[in-house]
Amino acid sequence: QVQLVESGGGLVQAGGSLRLSCAASGRTFSSAAMGWFRQAPGKGRAFVATISVSGGSTAYADSVKGRFTISRDNAKNTMYLQMNSLKPEDTAVYFCARSKYGIGTTERYDYDYWGQGTKVTVSS
Repeated sequence: QVQLVESGGGLVQAGGSLRLSCAASGRTFSSAAMGWFRQAPGKGRAFVATISVSGGSTAYADSVKGRFTISRDNAKNTMYLQMNSLKPEDTAVYFCARSKYGIGTTERYDYDYWGQGTKVTVSS
């Protein structure tokens, strides 16, 4: 069983930064691609970013490209999402997830374990 716990959310002004963390239990963290998704009020869960097993390959949603950076530390079983230049439209609950595959994808159904989410609110 894999458990994922997000942290680092909060309230920030537009233009500010936050760093989200996702701590994973279990030995499979370092053998699986990981991803971040978000769900804004009244909307579905949307892809944000994904990172390969080694961390050498990443991909981002167009809406966050150039502002967000995904990374991972396999020794610490932890994944991160550095969010800069935040905008009010980034307001959402952010979820980390483990991919079923060694390569991350943008599809939520390719991820089998999810955290409980951490809320990010960006004020204008």
